[in-house]
Amino acid sequence: MIRAGALICIALWAGVASAEAPINAPAPPVRPTIAPDTLPRPLARPDGLIPAPSTPETDLAREAMATPASQYAVQTSTPPIARTGRVERRAAEIIAARARGMVCSDPDIQGEYIAPINGAGACGVDQPVRLRSVMGITFNDRPTIDCPTAIALKNWLSRSAIPVIGSEGGGLERLNLMGHYSCRNRNGAASGRLSEHAFGRAIDIGSFRLRDGSEISVLNDWGTRANGRQLREMHRGACGIFGTVLGPEANAAHRNHFHFDTARYRSGSYCR
Repeated sequence: MIRAGALICIALWAGVASAEAPINAPAPPVRPTIAPDTLPRPLARPDGLIPAPSTPETDLAREAMATPASQYAVQTSTPPIARTGRVERRAAEIIAARARGMVCSDPDIQGEYIAPINGAGACGVDQPVRLRSVMGITFNDRPTIDCPTAIALKNWLSRSAIPVIGSEGGGLERLNLMGHYSCRNRNGAASGRLSEHAFGRAIDIGSFRLRDGSEISVLNDWGTRANGRQLREMHRGACGIFGTVLGPEANAAHRNHFHFDTARYRSGSYCR
């Protein structure tokens, strides 16, 4: 009886051992080895996709784009490109040239000082200048006047004539003059009081030449719709800058030009 039980136990242990033993399954097939030289290589990037080298400017641009947009965010921009030495030298040359040619202590007034004028009788100018340009505007005849009149002319050009004409015809290029210093009486009369022209304090303007070659004429355009408004605005703009302002409606002697002078009156500017 005892021997039969022992045989049963041995049989049970053999079954458990056979269940826990590894299964002798066939091994998987070995993968073929691929030589490194036969592996496919990645395609080269087109030139346009190659990233540009990093610079301070591009770094700033990337940072600006990467920053989340916000209505409260402070706007940033790339710094301006530094001017080259060549540009700076050219700018310095222009400034120096203007300084050499300026008169009346104003670089916008270009010309030269000339000797005092001692005319007949009371005619004459103590410190005359002969102008080449004012505010970049030239003349058909270089005028001889004094500095207060030259400064008044600059103020009128900058405040009235240049902005009134604006970009029409490319902008104002030249003043066509009909008079400046001249030892004569008022209105060219044979007798009477001397004109302000006799003291270098007056200038007469007959027309305005534009950059495209066209002209605005006091004689021909004062009464027209096309340019009459501009002429009237320029005439009105001179009042207060100059002491006397005369135009086509003042008298027959001024039907074809503007007369501006720097005479001063207790009652203020005389404008007709």
